[in-house]
Amino acid sequence: MHWTALIFAGLFEVSGVIGIKGVSQRKGLAYLALLIASFTASFSLLSYAMTGIPMGTAYAIWTGTGTVGSALVGMFVFGEPKEWRRVLFISMILCAAVGLKVLT
Repeated sequence: MHWTALIFAGLFEVSGVIGIKGVSQRKGLAYLALLIASFTASFSLLSYAMTGIPMGTAYAIWTGTGTVGSALVGMFVFGEPKEWRRVLFISMILCAAVGLKVLT
Protein backbone atom coordinates (compact mmCIF):
# COMPACT_ATOMS: atom_id res chain seq x y z
CA MET A 1 0.00 0.00 0.00
CA HIS A 2 2.88 2.39 0.74
CA TRP A 3 4.32 1.87 -2.75
CA THR A 4 0.94 2.56 -4.34
CA ALA A 5 0.64 5.78 -2.34
CA LEU A 6 4.13 6.77 -3.44
CA ILE A 7 3.35 6.23 -7.13
CA PHE A 8 0.16 8.27 -6.82
CA ALA A 9 2.11 10.98 -4.98
CA GLY A 10 4.41 11.21 -7.99
CA LEU A 11 1.46 11.35 -10.39
CA PHE A 12 -0.13 14.14 -8.36
CA GLU A 13 3.20 15.97 -8.52
CA VAL A 14 2.99 15.80 -12.31
CA SER A 15 -0.53 17.22 -12.31
CA GLY A 16 0.70 19.97 -9.97
CA VAL A 17 3.37 20.88 -12.49
CA ILE A 18 0.68 21.03 -15.17
CA GLY A 19 -1.14 23.43 -12.86
CA ILE A 20 1.99 25.57 -12.56
CA LYS A 21 2.31 25.67 -16.34
CA GLY A 22 -1.37 26.62 -16.70
CA VAL A 23 -1.18 29.35 -14.09
CA SER A 24 1.97 30.80 -15.64
CA GLN A 25 0.46 30.85 -19.14
CA ARG A 26 -3.27 31.40 -18.69
CA LYS A 27 -3.71 32.77 -15.15
CA GLY A 28 -6.92 30.75 -14.73
CA LEU A 29 -8.44 29.83 -11.37
CA ALA A 30 -8.99 26.25 -12.52
CA TYR A 31 -5.24 25.80 -12.96
CA LEU A 32 -4.59 27.38 -9.57
CA ALA A 33 -7.06 24.94 -7.97
CA LEU A 34 -5.37 22.05 -9.80
CA LEU A 35 -1.97 23.22 -8.56
CA ILE A 36 -3.05 23.51 -4.92
CA ALA A 37 -5.09 20.28 -4.84
CA SER A 38 -2.42 18.26 -6.64
CA PHE A 39 0.48 19.33 -4.45
CA THR A 40 -1.62 18.88 -1.30
CA ALA A 41 -2.46 15.32 -2.35
CA SER A 42 1.11 14.66 -3.45
CA PHE A 43 2.68 15.77 -0.16
CA SER A 44 0.04 13.94 1.88
CA LEU A 45 0.60 10.68 0.00
CA LEU A 46 4.38 11.10 0.20
CA SER A 47 4.10 11.59 3.95
CA TYR A 48 2.03 8.42 4.26
CA ALA A 49 4.41 6.46 2.04
CA MET A 50 7.34 7.44 4.24
CA THR A 51 5.76 5.60 7.17
CA GLY A 52 6.55 2.30 5.43
CA ILE A 53 9.37 3.14 3.00
CA PRO A 54 12.75 4.59 3.99
CA MET A 55 12.83 8.37 3.57
CA GLY A 56 15.70 8.47 1.07
CA THR A 57 14.14 5.83 -1.14
CA ALA A 58 10.66 7.38 -0.99
CA TYR A 59 11.95 10.85 -1.81
CA ALA A 60 14.09 9.59 -4.69
CA ILE A 61 11.18 7.65 -6.21
CA TRP A 62 8.82 10.60 -5.72
CA THR A 63 11.13 13.11 -7.37
CA GLY A 64 12.04 10.64 -10.13
CA THR A 65 8.40 9.93 -10.90
CA GLY A 66 7.62 13.64 -10.94
CA THR A 67 10.63 14.46 -13.10
CA VAL A 68 9.98 11.73 -15.67
CA GLY A 69 6.24 12.40 -15.76
CA SER A 70 6.68 16.15 -16.11
CA ALA A 71 9.26 15.74 -18.87
CA LEU A 72 6.98 13.36 -20.77
CA VAL A 73 3.98 15.67 -20.39
CA GLY A 74 6.15 18.55 -21.57
CA MET A 75 7.23 16.63 -24.65
CA PHE A 76 3.87 15.13 -25.64
CA VAL A 77 1.41 17.79 -24.47
CA PHE A 78 3.32 21.08 -24.55
CA GLY A 79 5.50 20.40 -27.60
CA GLU A 80 8.90 20.43 -25.92
CA PRO A 81 11.84 18.89 -27.84
CA LYS A 82 12.00 15.07 -28.07
CA GLU A 83 15.68 14.66 -28.84
CA TRP A 84 17.39 11.33 -28.16
CA ARG A 85 19.66 12.66 -25.38
CA ARG A 86 16.69 13.87 -23.40
CA VAL A 87 14.93 10.51 -23.78
CA LEU A 88 18.16 8.72 -22.77
CA PHE A 89 18.48 10.64 -19.52
CA ILE A 90 14.79 10.27 -18.71
CA SER A 91 15.25 6.51 -19.19
CA MET A 92 18.22 6.57 -16.82
CA ILE A 93 16.11 8.27 -14.13
CA LEU A 94 13.42 5.65 -14.61
CA CYS A 95 15.96 2.80 -14.34
CA ALA A 96 17.35 4.30 -11.15
CA ALA A 97 13.85 4.48 -9.63
CA VAL A 98 13.17 0.84 -10.55
CA GLY A 99 16.55 -0.11 -9.10
CA LEU A 100 15.67 1.53 -5.79
CA LYS A 101 12.38 -0.37 -5.70
CA VAL A 102 14.19 -3.68 -6.34
CA LEU A 103 16.72 -3.01 -3.59
CA THR A 104 14.18 -1.92 -0.97
